[in-house]
Amino acid sequence: MQCRGVMADVQDGHYDSSTDSLRVEPIYESFLCPLTKQIMRDPVTLESGATFEREAILKWFKESDSSGRSLVCPITRKELSSTELNPSIALRNTIDEWMHRNEAAKLDVACKSLTSENSEHDTLQALEYVVEICQRSRSSRHVVRKLGLISLISELLKNSSTKVRQKALESLCFVAKDDNDNKDEIAAGDNIRTIVKFLSHGHVQEKEQAASLLYELSQYKPLSEKIGSVPGAILILVGLSSSKIENLFTVDRADKTLVNLESCEKNVRQMAENGRLQPLLRLLLEGSADTQLSMAAYVGELVLTNDVKVFVAQTAGSALVNIMKSGNREAREAALKALNQISSYDVSAKILIEAGILPPLIADLFTVGSNQLPMKLKEVSATILANVVASGANFQSIPLDHNRQTLVSEEIVHNLLHLISNTGPATECKLLQVLVGLTSSSTTVQGIVDAIKSSGATVSLIQFVEAPQREVRMASIKLLNNISPCMGQELAEAFRGNFSQLSSLIRVIADNNGISEEQAPAAGLVADLPLQDSVLTRRLVEDGAFTTIISKVIMIRQGESRGGRFVNPFLEGLVRIVSRITFILEDDPDIIAVAREYNLTALFSDLLQMNGLDTVQIVSATALGNLSGQSKHLTKILPPPNAGLCFSIFPCLSQKSVETGVCRVHHGICSSRESFCLLEGKVVEKLVACLDHNNEKVVEASLTALSTLLDDGVDIDQGVMVLCDAEGVKPILDVLCENRTEALRQRAVWAVERILRTDEIAYEISGNQNVSTALVEAFRHGDFRTRQIAERALKHVDKLPNFSGIFSKIGAQ
Repeated sequence: MQCRGVMADVQDGHYDSSTDSLRVEPIYESFLCPLTKQIMRDPVTLESGATFEREAILKWFKESDSSGRSLVCPITRKELSSTELNPSIALRNTIDEWMHRNEAAKLDVACKSLTSENSEHDTLQALEYVVEICQRSRSSRHVVRKLGLISLISELLKNSSTKVRQKALESLCFVAKDDNDNKDEIAAGDNIRTIVKFLSHGHVQEKEQAASLLYELSQYKPLSEKIGSVPGAILILVGLSSSKIENLFTVDRADKTLVNLESCEKNVRQMAENGRLQPLLRLLLEGSADTQLSMAAYVGELVLTNDVKVFVAQTAGSALVNIMKSGNREAREAALKALNQISSYDVSAKILIEAGILPPLIADLFTVGSNQLPMKLKEVSATILANVVASGANFQSIPLDHNRQTLVSEEIVHNLLHLISNTGPATECKLLQVLVGLTSSSTTVQGIVDAIKSSGATVSLIQFVEAPQREVRMASIKLLNNISPCMGQELAEAFRGNFSQLSSLIRVIADNNGISEEQAPAAGLVADLPLQDSVLTRRLVEDGAFTTIISKVIMIRQGESRGGRFVNPFLEGLVRIVSRITFILEDDPDIIAVAREYNLTALFSDLLQMNGLDTVQIVSATALGNLSGQSKHLTKILPPPNAGLCFSIFPCLSQKSVETGVCRVHHGICSSRESFCLLEGKVVEKLVACLDHNNEKVVEASLTALSTLLDDGVDIDQGVMVLCDAEGVKPILDVLCENRTEALRQRAVWAVERILRTDEIAYEISGNQNVSTALVEAFRHGDFRTRQIAERALKHVDKLPNFSGIFSKIGAQ
């Protein structure tokens, strides 16, 4: 490209084509200030006749005065009687003319150097001339543009030399300063894109100069949108402005550039997208009504990190709630969408609660008539309410109106239930999630349960388990699972009225696409139905539910099914469902046949070993106890054997002879599968191992199961021997002595009394002070039945006299 209008008259300077260097007119000594050694711009003369730069001599006077020195001429050293400064107009004009001649010569050299292939040195020299000239005045920068140097310098931004590129950026900074026309020309074509590229890929000095140039350009508002429209420009600037590794100058320039770019709303939105929310929030709080509306709507479109949600809630939460309360329809819609985004994190949701979001939310949901929100916006309100409730705040203490009603007040819950039954699936889902949140807290669940009961909404809630929309179905199942511990009987009655809904739950449980969030509460819900409800259990048998459920239990146990955080609660629910069979075994051949078919003794024996899953162990031990309780009825009794010689096979006991192949406890033919015998199933040792568990409920369930070996109707002496063989007597005594809970003490006292009926053990235990003390404490502080049993146990160890024996002797006399 050729330089436009190159000055031909170099006057006293001339261009040497052989060396590409310029010999300009030399600087005369009189042009230089004696103090600064720089060319004078405003020369003034003292009474001594010496001439100085005005600013320099004034500084000299000030320093002399502050140090207490007398005023003297810096050159002649003669004392001055006056500080009067006389402008040297002739000299100033001469200097100006000289500078103009040199400026013209330098510009001519720059034009010639930049329009032809030259060495790096000559190019750098030409650019230095441009910098010097632009620093002189705005008119000089105007001349640079007129000569067409801006486009020539811009071309150098793509030069292969790092030094040239850096100097070109620096030159453009000076060219752009305080000259909007120059800025327009610099921004032409793809120059801004090239400058932005330096910010992310340039060397340190290039990055500094690019940041400075972009800052200069951004001060001209018409260029704000153009800079922001360059792909990645704002993202790069935001990154630089918050960088901890870039130098402070670059960081500062990037930050100030972004401040300038805020004049364009499009840029503000881009900044928000890239994590710089302050400009958007400022406009949201301080902008015009239209701007506030626009910014609120945009907040609703952003994908925010949790930290940013908290920041937005703290900064603009109250303003958005106020818009929601009193704005027009369009403004309320924008505010709702923004609040929907912010409320999806529990910390920010709690901030919105403090800002007063609940009353207007409830009003929006419940208002009917001409002022009601469109259904689409009611869905947004319901979503926000679900988000807020999921935060876990104490909703019992947050009033919604002057009547001090809260979210858990009966009338409010009734209104929510009514709205659920009279709205579309999307809003149904969110309102169900509201109730899920409220029933997830132990402090509010009972209030919700009471309101559901009083409204008669149980049946209508259960119908959602058949909803075709997965989200609605899942929310319904979660809600029913939460309330099932408090409403098991009511839910069972509802399911008995429509078995298809129970079948729907089983289909959810049976799904084989991994273990989903929906399956765990579905299993928990079915498991919470009354265990003794034989009608429901039989229905599950008829539907083949247990085949499916047991196969899933086995797959999970073998590690074939994976589902992350849902595995354990799902497994617990499944095991509890299977255990239902063991609660209705009494005199029911069909159910006994089911238990045999699925070999439940072996199944629960295996599950008993799942350490870390306390619920599974509790349920398994309980089920084994239920099964074992039936063994005495199911064993096949053989005719009594001929009397023979008894041999002692246990070191501490004399035992009765037992026929080979006959269960020593039940005196019949037993098996794990057919009669649920713990001894034949090799379960006793596993139950004994659980007596040392940290969870009292695991211990209690295991002790209860072991106690079936000491129950009426079995050979108690042999049951004690079995416990001895399994090294189970001492753990049972330890449970008694530890006295962890009243229920455990009652169960342990019962078992110990049975064990102490064996004289050899009673004799050994009589010297154990801990056992005696534990029995005395039970005798003193237990309930009536426990005191009676403890009394019998104390008699076994001779701690209480056996009066019945004495009275029988007296009667015989």
